[in-house]
Amino acid sequence: MALADTERAASGCGDSGSPFSEIVELNVGGQVYVTRHKTLVAVPDSLLWTMFSKKSPRELPRDSKGRFFLDRDGFLFRYILDYLRDLNLVLPDYFPEKSRLQREADFFQLRDMAKRLSPRVSKDNSISEEISHSDTEEGALQCASTGPTETLRAASLAGTVRSPSLDSRKSGYITVGYRGSYTMGRDIQSDSKFRRVARITVCGKTSLAKEVFGETLNESRDPDRPPERYTSRYYLKYNFLEQAFDKLTDSGFHMVACSSTGTCAYTCNDPGEDKIWTSYTEYVFCRE
Repeated sequence: MALADTERAASGCGDSGSPFSEIVELNVGGQVYVTRHKTLVAVPDSLLWTMFSKKSPRELPRDSKGRFFLDRDGFLFRYILDYLRDLNLVLPDYFPEKSRLQREADFFQLRDMAKRLSPRVSKDNSISEEISHSDTEEGALQCASTGPTETLRAASLAGTVRSPSLDSRKSGYITVGYRGSYTMGRDIQSDSKFRRVARITVCGKTSLAKEVFGETLNESRDPDRPPERYTSRYYLKYNFLEQAFDKLTDSGFHMVACSSTGTCAYTCNDPGEDKIWTSYTEYVFCRE
């Protein structure tokens, strides 16, 4: 009933009799955005233009709080929205996600944006990039996963030529940590009540973390970190330690150390009640 009232109220607030309100709330892959309706319809014939000019609010999916829901990459949508505001594409100096952003631009049918993100082929068959800031970093990341011929070509495109011996997989350390808790009853013989792992954190060099965990790495708290810098703000999109260990093993890492700390407290400060244990554990992996 409240949703119907909201829609009736919104119908009088849009532009030119639009059934949408002037201010629109979006939930894109779990990330919340608030923008103007005219921003969403800035590019005619795009997917967002079709959704918010040709359809009614009742036809579009919503989340539990009534926001319009889009099941896409919530982190990259900020660049989609930024482009729609003035039709100008500006990316950070270190931006290794150009190929993924181009895929999002294609999905939202933003042809001009996708064209700006795609490599250009000149008459001599050499490739040049329209957006130059992130090209060097993207070329450096490719060196870790391509053969000598492709590596030299990618390096030359970035403006530098590296020795093939330097293009093998880089050595380094990645630390995986998690915080957990469980309740121990007054009777030690009773079963403990464990809570699931809330979040698995990843610490190490940005390029190594992205190589190992790929799209399962959540970068929302540290999105523009250069590949050769270190970060402790990444975490994984799943809660299974074994899954993280498998990915590290597949990438040639092995565990070299681990440590754990724990504390104990009583519920309601009553020694007669159940004991609550909390712990933080870290596993250090190395690739030589």
